[in-house]
Amino acid sequence: MIPPGRKSVVLISAFDTPFISDDASLLASGGFDVTRLSGNGPLALLRAARAACSADVVFCWFLSVYGAVALLAGSLLGRRSVLALGGVDVARDRDLGYGLWLSPWKSFLARRALRRADRVLVVAEHLRDEAVRLADYAGANIRYLPTGYDPGFWSPAGTSQPGAEPGLRGGKVLCVASAEDAVRLRVKGIDVLVGAARLIPEMSFLVVGVDAALAGPLEPPPNVEFVPRMDRPQLLRYYRGAKVYCQPSRREGLPNALCEAMLCGCVPVATDVGANAHAVGDTGFITPSGDPAALATAIGRANGLPDDHGASARARIARLFSAERRRTGLLAIMKEITGGTPHE
Repeated sequence: MIPPGRKSVVLISAFDTPFISDDASLLASGGFDVTRLSGNGPLALLRAARAACSADVVFCWFLSVYGAVALLAGSLLGRRSVLALGGVDVARDRDLGYGLWLSPWKSFLARRALRRADRVLVVAEHLRDEAVRLADYAGANIRYLPTGYDPGFWSPAGTSQPGAEPGLRGGKVLCVASAEDAVRLRVKGIDVLVGAARLIPEMSFLVVGVDAALAGPLEPPPNVEFVPRMDRPQLLRYYRGAKVYCQPSRREGLPNALCEAMLCGCVPVATDVGANAHAVGDTGFITPSGDPAALATAIGRANGLPDDHGASARARIARLFSAERRRTGLLAIMKEITGGTPHE
C-alpha cells in the first residue's frame, strides 16, 4: 500500500544495467515508490503496458518498443512520463545496420513516444539534436541531464577499495564494451582496437565484456585478450590496474566505462564521436573514428605520460558528472512533472 501523497513510478527497460539500478535507487531516495520492470518479448510488453496504466509516472530508460508502448498506454490515462535516452535509441546508421529508427514501424512508435513524453532526458547534448531531427519536432520537452558517477567508489588504487588486478598497470590498455553480436562489435570499434593492437605489439590489450568467440573473426593478435562481462567490484580492480583506457567506438552517448575509468586514474584515449571529447577534455587524446593508426599513436603517447597524469582525468569527471548532480537534477524533474501540467 502506497502512503498518501507518495507517487508511484514504474521504471521500464528492455534490459538491466547498473546505471538503471542507480536511477531506481535515486528515485526511491526521493520518496517515490519504484517498481522495476525489465525484459523483452510479448509477455514483457504486456506487463509494461499494464504497469504503466496503474502507476503515477512511467519512467522508460532507453527508447525501445517496450518503453514506447508503455509510455503511450500510460499517456492515454493521463499518466506522467519520463524517457531517458542513452544513444542507441536515437541511432539510424545504415552503414552499420544499427538503430531502431531503421524500421518504419518502430520509428512510428518512437516518434510518438518522444513527442508525448512529459520529459525526455539526454545524457549528452548531441542526443537532443538527433532526437529532434528523427522525431521531427521542436523538442521542448528535452532536458540535458548526464549520468552521474561516485568518485568514492570509482577511485585509484590505495584509496577506498582493494588494490589493482596484479600485472595490469603499465603498458596495459583496457577497453570495456558491451557487444553481443557483430553489429555491436563494430559500433564499439573493437575491430579498430584490434587493428591498433597489431601496430603496437609491445603493449597488451584487455577487452572486458566481449566474448572471445565473437571476436574470433577479427583474428586478434596475441597481445589482445578478451574476458567476459563482470560486476562493478571486479571491474574496479581492472580500471585501477590499467594506465590507459581506450574508447574506440563509432557511435556513443556518454560512455559509462570511459567516465568510470577516468575516475580511477586512467589516461583516456577515445574517438571523436558522441560525448567522448566532452568527457576527455584536455586530460587525454581524441582520435578520428575508424582509424587504427591514429588510435595506436594516441595510445602510445598516453602510455608515455607520467604516472600521475590520470589525476586530471579523475578531477574532470568528478567535477562534470557527479552522482549528486544526477540525483538533484532527476528529483527536480520528477517534482516538476508530478506537480505541473502534462507536456503538450
